[in-house]
Amino acid sequence: MSPPQHPRGWRALAAAFGTPAARTMFLFGFSSGLPFLLVGVTLSAWLKQAGVDLALIALVSYATLTYTFKFLWAPAVDRVRLPLFGRLGQRRGWILLAECVLALALASMAWLTPGASFALFITANAVAAFAGATQDVAIDAYRIEIAPIEAQGGLVATYTLGYRIALIVSSVGTLYVAQFISWRAGYLAMAALLLVPMLAVLRATEPQRHVARADNWRAALREGVVGPFRDFTGRFGLTLALALLLFVGLFKLPEQMTGVIAYPYYLHLGFTLADIATVSKVYGVIVSISGALLGGWAIARFGLRGPVLVSVLGVALCNVLYVLMAAHPGSIAWFALALSGDNLANGFGGTVLVAFMSGLTSRGYTATQYALLSSLANLPGKLIAGASGVLVEQFGYPGVYLLSMTSVVPALLLLGWLRRRLPPELRDA
Repeated sequence: MSPPQHPRGWRALAAAFGTPAARTMFLFGFSSGLPFLLVGVTLSAWLKQAGVDLALIALVSYATLTYTFKFLWAPAVDRVRLPLFGRLGQRRGWILLAECVLALALASMAWLTPGASFALFITANAVAAFAGATQDVAIDAYRIEIAPIEAQGGLVATYTLGYRIALIVSSVGTLYVAQFISWRAGYLAMAALLLVPMLAVLRATEPQRHVARADNWRAALREGVVGPFRDFTGRFGLTLALALLLFVGLFKLPEQMTGVIAYPYYLHLGFTLADIATVSKVYGVIVSISGALLGGWAIARFGLRGPVLVSVLGVALCNVLYVLMAAHPGSIAWFALALSGDNLANGFGGTVLVAFMSGLTSRGYTATQYALLSSLANLPGKLIAGASGVLVEQFGYPGVYLLSMTSVVPALLLLGWLRRRLPPELRDA
């Protein structure tokens, strides 16, 4: 008797979208995406209108570094059983606690306002950023543990859909409410929206996981902090483990090298703020969602190995459109074309990278290992991006985009070495 045929491609993706887990991940994605801009870019607009000095606004933006260093407290999310909230389970308990703290922090920011008590206001913002990053750790662990690797493409796609919609709501939606009512009303509305994913937590199914309890605090520290690294190198071997970590760090380098100079480049070419908002923040997000869904389909149809190669090439090669755009300053058509290629490639690559990193984690240390991998995926590019302004002065904007394309070479060479050494679940999934 022939083995049962599992659906692949769009049928597999559609089937994945129809599961209760996918609907839950859509709402969890919305919950994760909502605070990211509220504690960063959107907040800077509120502070500017409140008359806060630009240097101080830049300092406040450091609150978003919690998303980069969330791996530092991820072991607690993996190991610490919460009182009261822990009755929901290890993952749902932490997600609900983080959402409650986040909602209270956003509401406190709305109530305090920058002008009333600035010290308390930025403290509430820091708490909101910490809660948002903690929520991400718990939700990522939940997603990985709720389904096998072959189903991760669909879950990542639905999560990304919710996340991107939340970015639009927390930026465009908050700005509209602030324009026609008040900033206080805008942030209160965002806090209220978290009630929906909170209900989703209560209705969600807790993943099955079996982790032995530590006998004392030393054992807990050893298992929570040392254990994830020992497990990772033990499963892959030291050489392959280091190569995988390096590949994850190089994956998004071409995209991140140019992130800081993007808006100045648009303005340099003569585009208005309205052009940037419409093409980048609205149209671009829609294309990015399409790319994420395409990435989910590709994983369901072909597994991970092929889409990983396409992603690495796509993230780099899309930058050629920004080079060509320099020859058509002020052209909305070329602007839209460049943003289309960029957002499609990065939406596709984002889904594939998340699924790839998910496959590297161990069920015993899901939160810690994934938090470390996701932080590593963003850190090198952000560090290099700090020098992008100097590079523009030396080579011009097109030159920096061409340089960013060449940064894909180490990732391609490393991928060629890795392809024959990847574990079967990543090579053949």
